[in-house]
Amino acid sequence: MTILVVDDELDIKDLFQQRFRREIRSQTLHFAFAHSAQQAMDYLNQHGGKDVLILSDINMPGMSGLDLLRRVRSDYPLPPPPVIMMITAYGDAPSYQQAMTEGANDFLSKPIDFEQLRAKLQPFVGQ
Repeated sequence: MTILVVDDELDIKDLFQQRFRREIRSQTLHFAFAHSAQQAMDYLNQHGGKDVLILSDINMPGMSGLDLLRRVRSDYPLPPPPVIMMITAYGDAPSYQQAMTEGANDFLSKPIDFEQLRAKLQPFVGQ
């Protein structure tokens, strides 16, 4: 399974590569990165939605993470649909409720707790 990290912050790739260095080296986890929701859609259109777990920031310029969530749920409905976890600096109840209502599988708040993220990824990546 590939974990597609979608965030407009350019340093997110370095952060994930540093925090998951061991898993990347052992090829336990595979990451792809998109710096916009449109880049994420381009990735999915090229690679398909099967075996993809999307970690998407909600607040991004242009297409938001919630817009991406709606598009993925609409364009990739066949089982198994991609797993989508939303990430936001605004970990408030309305953001959580909106993400879950739109079809998110899970929700994380920034700053990311990488131990919590590892635990949330585990059921999906079979570690």
